[in-house]
Amino acid sequence: MCMPAGVQVRRREKHRRSIIKKKKKKMAFRNHDAAMVLFFFLLMVTTYANAHGHSKKPEEITEGVYGAAAAVAAGPGGTFDITKLGAVGNGRADSTSAVMAAWRSACAGAGKQTILIPKGDFMTGAMELRGPCNGAVTIQLDGNLLGSNDLSKYPGKKMPNWVEVRHVDNFVISGKGKLDGQGPGVWSKNSCAKNYNCKLLPNTLVLNTVNNGVVSGITLLNAKFFHMNIYRCKDIKISGVTINAPGDSPNTDGIHMGDSSKITIAATTIGTGDDCISIGPGTDGVNITGVTCGPGHGISIGSLGRYKDERDVRDVSVTRCVLRKTTNGLRIKSYEDSVSPVTVSKVSYDGVVMDHVDNPIIIDQKYCPNSICTSKGDSKVSVRDVTFRNITGSSNTPAVVQLLCSGKLPCSGVAMQDVRVLYGGSDKKTTAVCDHALGKSTGCLKELACL
Repeated sequence: MCMPAGVQVRRREKHRRSIIKKKKKKMAFRNHDAAMVLFFFLLMVTTYANAHGHSKKPEEITEGVYGAAAAVAAGPGGTFDITKLGAVGNGRADSTSAVMAAWRSACAGAGKQTILIPKGDFMTGAMELRGPCNGAVTIQLDGNLLGSNDLSKYPGKKMPNWVEVRHVDNFVISGKGKLDGQGPGVWSKNSCAKNYNCKLLPNTLVLNTVNNGVVSGITLLNAKFFHMNIYRCKDIKISGVTINAPGDSPNTDGIHMGDSSKITIAATTIGTGDDCISIGPGTDGVNITGVTCGPGHGISIGSLGRYKDERDVRDVSVTRCVLRKTTNGLRIKSYEDSVSPVTVSKVSYDGVVMDHVDNPIIIDQKYCPNSICTSKGDSKVSVRDVTFRNITGSSNTPAVVQLLCSGKLPCSGVAMQDVRVLYGGSDKKTTAVCDHALGKSTGCLKELACL
């Protein structure tokens, strides 16, 4: 029976569409299979390349390994325990790489990150803890870090450092542990007393270009050179810190600072073989309160004028401090052969107790350590607006006050109010010297009223 032409056409069209649909379905399966084959092929190539170091530079692969290990070591809240990264707290094994691995991962993390130094003695070489970081990093020092006495582990710098925190904001180091520089093993290699351009030993803790930093509760012990050096920093708070080295240890300044602003040091105990605190060029806005110093060379501004292009020092406050058996008390010192014109201004000392101090109050503009100055002459450093108020206690020498100012640039605006420090020697002759110093004395012992 013949079908109408229209019906035949519709049936042929339906059959043709069915065939096309089946072909498309087969093609889709083939494309899917090809895509899966390509995916697994690329995965195998990538895995092989990573395993053989072709996709990354060697240092990138190393960083990745540390990152993975640190991720395993991370506890709740971004805490990185160095013992889970290979650190061994026996005082002999080198734990440098473990601490550095923890730093890299903590610095890369957002928010608050903590590096845990647990109880134990962890020996390391030089560590540059470099930023900027993505979050705020805290080093929780519950154990002790020991600085290696192998000086080859502090390479490539004119001024080597042990622990240097560099270009970091919102940094904290706190705890009850110690940074032990192990200085007695290398102090004999310090030639700075005889050589003007001596090779320096490593500083213990250096804050370099750190903003909003805190150092709290820790102990710094027996530094090879300076215990703490603050450079190009802003808003640094140091509190409850103990710094300890023998009185005859060379150049073991407690806290040195330069080219920095808004530095607070509070409730801290310092005993060293050099300045307890030294305030270098380019520093302003320093507040020192509740510090006990001794042994050591006292609390000093300077030395100043040794190098070219030094900047001024201003706005320094020292309050409620005790200096015990130090070679100097409150001192401002500048080189006699100074090469840089610098001004020291707006300095206040208030409520300071001297306990058998050799030179309680001294401005020395003829400073020349160990007779290694290259020339003689008047200092180019200007000192003005300095106040000594409520200074009491005892002196080991008759000259309680020594204002040894420059004849070319006399000290000006010096105020002495209620200065009552007595010499305890058998002759009881307390004296004061005021050379080229302009100012006023009120309420002082009559022997000290030399202004």
